[in-house]
Amino acid sequence: MIKALGYFIEIIRGSIITIRHFVVNMHFHIMKVLRIKTKRKGAVTIQYPEERREIASRHRSLHRLMTREDGKPRCVVCMLCATACPSECIYVEAEEDPDPEIQKTPAKFIIDLSRCCFCGFGVEACPEDAIRMDTAEIEFAEYTREDLIYDLDKLIG
Repeated sequence: MIKALGYFIEIIRGSIITIRHFVVNMHFHIMKVLRIKTKRKGAVTIQYPEERREIASRHRSLHRLMTREDGKPRCVVCMLCATACPSECIYVEAEEDPDPEIQKTPAKFIIDLSRCCFCGFGVEACPEDAIRMDTAEIEFAEYTREDLIYDLDKLIG
């Protein structure tokens, strides 16, 4: 009996909080309709697929690899990005490059987005500015975890 009363009280508390938010937001929306200036706005609902919020300039989104003029990745396989990554989601494997100016190129460059915490440490650690997180893509939901593993083809293309 006492346990059921406790549940009932919590339901009432939750309802009061919901009603309070509704009344406060409705108040601010009515003030806006009446063209009365207030210090804050009510809650704003964005109709997502049709309307999109502007992405902040410092937002870190999907990774991309920068390329040289000849189309090869700028990465020199120094492994600083993989070392700096706290979630250990970056895997780089090196191979020799036939060009004597470039000693190594990545044979494999894999980022597992299912493990990535989007901290940007790997991007900041790169001395060649080979990896960036400025694609402005925030929609990367997939049906399987394997689709969240980005290799060289996905990162460059």
